[in-house]
Amino acid sequence: MPVVDFHNHYYPPEYLQAIQSGPSNVRVTFDADQNPVLHYPGDYNIAVRGHRDIAFRETVLEAAGVTTQVLSLTTPGTHVEEPARAAALARIVNDALAVVAGRSGRFTALATLPLNDPAASAKELERGLTTLGLRGAMLFGNVNGTALSDQRYWPLYEVANAHQAVLFIHPTFPVGVEAMMDYGLMPLLGFTFDTTLAAAKLVFSGVVERFPRIRWVLAHLGGTIPYLAERLDRGFRAFKEARKDISRPPSTYLKTFFYDTVNFDPGALRLAIDFAGADHVLAGSDYPHQIGSLERMLESISELGLPARDREGILGGNAKRLLGL
Repeated sequence: MPVVDFHNHYYPPEYLQAIQSGPSNVRVTFDADQNPVLHYPGDYNIAVRGHRDIAFRETVLEAAGVTTQVLSLTTPGTHVEEPARAAALARIVNDALAVVAGRSGRFTALATLPLNDPAASAKELERGLTTLGLRGAMLFGNVNGTALSDQRYWPLYEVANAHQAVLFIHPTFPVGVEAMMDYGLMPLLGFTFDTTLAAAKLVFSGVVERFPRIRWVLAHLGGTIPYLAERLDRGFRAFKEARKDISRPPSTYLKTFFYDTVNFDPGALRLAIDFAGADHVLAGSDYPHQIGSLERMLESISELGLPARDREGILGGNAKRLLGL
């Protein structure tokens, strides 16, 4: 049975070298094991061997029984840099992703974009889709405080819509991050809030309705979207301003999104399946982050006791259809 891990992260060595040689707004130190540590507002990432050594990663996937990974960069992204540098780093990342994806049937990839420059982002998405053969792009939930629903991103969505591209919304440090600086709350709670707000604003603003060919994927089981969708529908009925840019209740749009399984609680997974359908759920591990797990990805899906067709779809069939693998 093919297993496709949709949500995982890779730092190309070329990117790590580029931010260390500068200029960059990301501060890099090294831990006791000589792993690079990337520091940015509200959080840090330890780039362990699995983040940056693709040959090592292949051995891990083989042992775990994972057939394919859909590689994407992760926080802090390139948009924390000055715009010209962000565009240059995005090209470095995407060129490296294309090489890895082209070298091994084990990997495909989503482009990273210089999101603080919307015009450059549209251009890089076009290049990624048409020249590099990438399957779509990962967008962060906000861009230095600017919402993805902002009209400055509509040219980007025009490109994505024209190509029927996959856009994967992954959180970053949210607006109000200063309230989440202790106990690890920024990635634990802030990330889920960032995804929830991004998805809700994309729907309420009319972006999803205006660009209907885009295939949207939400990280971490959609944040709180499956849990709060009924409340969004109630707001649509109750508040005039919630209806000004859309013609249907928000849940009808949100049920067309895909949701990755990086919430390893079977109850939460069942809620998402009940909300969007098993055919809109994608296996994801968050490997090799400290909080990710290939093992729990597989175990939590197995614990659901789903019919074989649904289980096979979540483990890989849905992602294969979505990405044309």
